[in-house]
Amino acid sequence: MSEVGVGTIAAGVAKAHADVVLISGHDGGTGASPLSSIKHAGVPWELGLAETHQVLLLNNLRSRIVVETDGQLKTGRDVVVATLLGAEEFGFATAPLVVLGCIMMRVCHLNTCPVGVATQDPRLREKFTGDPAHVVTFMRFIAQEVRELMAELGFRTMDEMIGRVDKLDVRQALEHWKAHGLDLSTLLYDPPAGDHPALCAPALERKEPVAATLPIRNRNRVVGTILGSAITRKYGPAGLPDDTIHLTFQGSAGQSFGAFIPKGLTLTLEGDANDYIGKGLSGGRIVVYPARGSSFVPEQNMIVGNVALYGATAGEAFFYGAAGERFAVRNSGVHAVVEAVGDHGCEYMTGGRVVVLGPTGRNFAAGMSGGIAYVLDEDDDFAARCNKEMVLLYRLRYPEEISFVKDLVFRHAELTGSARARKVLVDWDYFVPRFVRVVPNDYNRVLQAQRKMRETGLSPEEAEMAAFELNAADVARVGGK
Repeated sequence: MSEVGVGTIAAGVAKAHADVVLISGHDGGTGASPLSSIKHAGVPWELGLAETHQVLLLNNLRSRIVVETDGQLKTGRDVVVATLLGAEEFGFATAPLVVLGCIMMRVCHLNTCPVGVATQDPRLREKFTGDPAHVVTFMRFIAQEVRELMAELGFRTMDEMIGRVDKLDVRQALEHWKAHGLDLSTLLYDPPAGDHPALCAPALERKEPVAATLPIRNRNRVVGTILGSAITRKYGPAGLPDDTIHLTFQGSAGQSFGAFIPKGLTLTLEGDANDYIGKGLSGGRIVVYPARGSSFVPEQNMIVGNVALYGATAGEAFFYGAAGERFAVRNSGVHAVVEAVGDHGCEYMTGGRVVVLGPTGRNFAAGMSGGIAYVLDEDDDFAARCNKEMVLLYRLRYPEEISFVKDLVFRHAELTGSARARKVLVDWDYFVPRFVRVVPNDYNRVLQAQRKMRETGLSPEEAEMAAFELNAADVARVGGK
């Protein structure tokens, strides 16, 4: 259905390898449609078609999918306009039915069609006077009008016409008194097919540092992902040197801000973000803090939405404020600091390190099989909210681990300006005993084995391999029993 935002949906189905995307206008539909749908669902196909074509071009997806449109196409001119706006296929339904005798009584679902088109009643079907030849003639005239208009425009084939909005003129319509103030420039916008903004071209082409500050709104989704893809395509998994591209955004980010961004790309957000921030983070850095002048207490308010850092594999994330539910689900390598989290934090986590400087919701660490979380438990009630089926809870005790957590909190304070982090650092000796170390049972056994191996003089890499082999042998013995 043609409506605002349909271009984003079209881009999604194109990425999912769909063959065709159909944009249906608000005027079309079966005569059995509810009156509310006939009157209030959708917008003209021209609007949805133009948006779809533009979004597909901007995301370099136009060649991967066929765009079709329908919804009261009646003339060859309609076909030409649709082609110039980006359509390749066209659906005719109401007009051919009228050619066959339909008088649009809109009783298709009642079996009472008076001209025998949409009925199974033998007495009414006798009234049907249509002939397939009538439809053939109608479509021949449509094709003839299309060919005449193509000749006037200077096109020889339909393929040449697709997306040629420069051949459309709106001046005549704008002179009508009902159209005063109507701006159709966005409808006729011809976007360049692209993969990344020119702003970051120096970094992509020559590895030169790039920094910029840009506005953002919550309709801007997956910001940074196309740029990250361009980095990975050119430089592979290694990405760019750290912080080569540093983009600061001001406002409210839409879903999946910073999804899949690789090493070398830092996204700072002054404001707040919707769900799925940092989804699949792959080496980049994300920093979020409240807008300057905000009157709320950051650690007591949401700064990012649900399912932050879902499936993240590498990189860093610092959130000055609380996160929603399912924070760091399936995190396998990211180091993150957040002020508080909702229910199901660190669910199914398999790696990485997460520091929570405040309260958590219920069911923390459910299904957690790797990585370590450090939760600041000032009220001594975290154990009641943690799912201890697969994890153990300890206080911090190893000097190197205490130093690691302190460094991460310091970095959080440095990048976000967190008052909470500064308070913890200033009174570090008071807060250290109040951190709870959440570590999975099996993962803890491997860590203990590594520690013992390092004490024998092995390097960290050798200790890791020796501990892995020792653990595999233990598993084999258990299996043998």
